[in-house]
Amino acid sequence: MCEMSIDNRFELTKDNLNLYLKEVAKEYRKLNRNGIHAEIIIVGGGSILMNYSFRLSTTDIDAYAQASSSLKEAINRVTDRYDLPNGWFNSDFKNTSSFSNKLIMYSKHYKTYYSIFDVRTITREYLIAMKLRAGRKYKNDLSDIVGILDEHLQNNDPIKLEEIHNAYEQLYGDWEDLGDDIKAFIGAIFNNTNNIHALYETTRVQEQNSKNLLIQFEDSYPGAATVSNVDLILNSLKNKK
Repeated sequence: MCEMSIDNRFELTKDNLNLYLKEVAKEYRKLNRNGIHAEIIIVGGGSILMNYSFRLSTTDIDAYAQASSSLKEAINRVTDRYDLPNGWFNSDFKNTSSFSNKLIMYSKHYKTYYSIFDVRTITREYLIAMKLRAGRKYKNDLSDIVGILDEHLQNNDPIKLEEIHNAYEQLYGDWEDLGDDIKAFIGAIFNNTNNIHALYETTRVQEQNSKNLLIQFEDSYPGAATVSNVDLILNSLKNKK
């Protein structure tokens, strides 16, 4: 079973995220004299920072990369230079349930740094599908879903529920594999679009409360919460409360 970290106070903003990516590109160019391009796909909170305005920060960059030794070394150099925490560039994303080897097909170009480091991101219904797949009630997964839908509504570019269904099935397979509570959650958003901004705020509060409960639990039982049991623990803590 995989242990998990709940309490992470390190924050990336859109500005310093772009700074660190630029620095990684600079180091990669120095190390990679043959001019071979590196390409990464940024998902999760990093992708939201890059493409949306409702989130101001994230705790790490979840990224998929066919990482060469030169790219790994470039990341390590930037980590040391700016005294960044290990894992700020989270290439372990590939080992999570949200990963799909089809992501490259549905990603879009974000920026090329120093003509050698290509960054792609996931947006719209595909990012929502990934957040549904993760469905963590103590992170920002659920509020991010609401925030994405809200921002597209405000921009007169609404995302349809059918598009999310299709995106999920293109990335992961059968929509029915999703848990009933997650399907109910996404359905409730589309049944309450007139109050979607209020729903975003409510969901954020619920996520923060869940995170606080788990932090207290981890203080008492270090390492006991894992990816596989965290929902059971969280439900138990809420029932006791």
